[in-house]
Amino acid sequence: MVKAIINGKEITVPEGTSILEATKQVNINIPTLCKHPDVEAGAGCGICVVRLANSGKMLRACSTTLEEGMNIVTHDPEIVKVRKHVLELILSNHPKDCLICARNNDCELQRLSADFGIREAYYPLIVGRKEHKFDDSTKTIVLEGSKCIQCGRCIKVCQRHQDVWALSFLGRGIDTVLSPAGEIDLNDSPCVKCGQCSNHCPVGAIVEYDETQKVWDALRDEEKYAVVQFAPAVRVSIGEAFGYEIGKNLTGKLTSALKKLGFKAVFDTNMGADMTIMEEGTEFVQRFTKKDDLPLITSCCPAWVDFLEKFHGDMIHNFSSCKSPHEIIGVLSKTYYAKKHNIDPKKIFMVSIMPCTAKKYEIHRSDEMFASGYQDIDVSLTTRELARMIKQSGIDFKNIEDEHADDVLGYYTGAGTIFGATGGVMEAALRTAYHLITKKELETVEFKAVRGLKGIKHAKIDIDGTEVKVAIAHGLANVDALLNEIKKIKAEGKPSPYDFIEVMACEGGCVGGGGQPYGVTDELRKKRAAGLYGDDKNSKLRCSHQSPAVQALYKEFIGEPLGKTAHKMFHNHYTKRKSYIK
Repeated sequence: MVKAIINGKEITVPEGTSILEATKQVNINIPTLCKHPDVEAGAGCGICVVRLANSGKMLRACSTTLEEGMNIVTHDPEIVKVRKHVLELILSNHPKDCLICARNNDCELQRLSADFGIREAYYPLIVGRKEHKFDDSTKTIVLEGSKCIQCGRCIKVCQRHQDVWALSFLGRGIDTVLSPAGEIDLNDSPCVKCGQCSNHCPVGAIVEYDETQKVWDALRDEEKYAVVQFAPAVRVSIGEAFGYEIGKNLTGKLTSALKKLGFKAVFDTNMGADMTIMEEGTEFVQRFTKKDDLPLITSCCPAWVDFLEKFHGDMIHNFSSCKSPHEIIGVLSKTYYAKKHNIDPKKIFMVSIMPCTAKKYEIHRSDEMFASGYQDIDVSLTTRELARMIKQSGIDFKNIEDEHADDVLGYYTGAGTIFGATGGVMEAALRTAYHLITKKELETVEFKAVRGLKGIKHAKIDIDGTEVKVAIAHGLANVDALLNEIKKIKAEGKPSPYDFIEVMACEGGCVGGGGQPYGVTDELRKKRAAGLYGDDKNSKLRCSHQSPAVQALYKEFIGEPLGKTAHKMFHNHYTKRKSYIK
């Protein structure tokens, strides 16, 4: 521990604590732009400067460790003046089109400029000699380099947390540009469309590819029968756009808002998650019983699927062939639902509301996404896009009454809702795998060993005397480390140390997805996940195989899990893609 003084107050903090972190103990807020709780300090922006008392020496609080006996001043007229000049310099190389920027009213640079009372451009606009590229080639995220403030947060997340290395800074000085290597299109880079770059960008340099107009057009089109589904994680994050506490479960209000927008039917992706468990759980039991092609790796996350095909194509045979939950609801909407309600499937316009940017890519990634005979999902929107639509519509979100999702594809169990948190897919699968193996029901359905935000989690689960070894990884750098460990062990002629692995590309799982409200931190991830686990705990049925809707669907339409119809509608294949060297 070290003792120091901050603004006249003596504090004691663990050795190695930064000045920025230490100031939180005395309730002092130091402004930052390049620093984010998820990433290590880079000291790039310079706005977090503080001063040693009785000295003119200034330090960057984010990257300077508090040392024994330091006497730190965090705010005085000189420091405020320096910080304001730093902001003015950043603005001298930044577009002034805030009104038409996707981050208007939700921009860290805009907020700080307002806090510091900047009302005019102190420095003239500097235009670099290097042209900044507008890149929407992925149709999932949009890169607008002219708005980049070179904080480096997106690069650190892409390279160190996701281990994808799709983004970098090229050039020097005013010629610096944010771009994939070689200034190629983002779609030609290793990018897996996870959107974590957009979720960590403080300004409008990287945002989701907006498709709300397509949905407004479909809602107005009398020839279309617009239906919608929403993912588990959306219900515990949408409220942040309307002043609710973080993690508040708003399933009823969200359903009501979607109906008021004009959708003719509202489905719940949680039901698709229950279907995924029936297929994936059965697939695991078959492999585990035969000890064949283990470990089985989950396939719900499209960014992870893209990562697997690009970086771990030699493990495709370990991948579950089951589609993600929203794709399952998509195909069912244009087959099962259309048949039961006598609706021409070609008129159905299916929209999915996801916490994810990669879902925009997934809906047309292969021919299997047209299993109904049509594109199973027509548009996928992020949580952020839906929040904008609700605000545009004038709906009083806080005061509308709760409504229920529509029958057939709206019923779900607790197992379906925990899909949105890391470890949730594994826990849901184990609940049903136990039943499939033992023909008995669990007395206690919680598997708490698979919960939490640790990057890689290991557990040994007892299924009626049989040990199942599982692992959970979230954040693609953690996934990479886990898979390389398995490959090394298997190369030595030893069996896989795991039977079943759950993977989520985004840290925290879907609650921290690339399409979720901005400002994600571990604290937010925990609260959003707690909202999902609370929904599970309050559910009457907590195992996917217990769902009467799932049972009816198999009896009336599908047959059995992994059967001929199920394979046609709910499964796909994977292709080893161009290899990338990281």
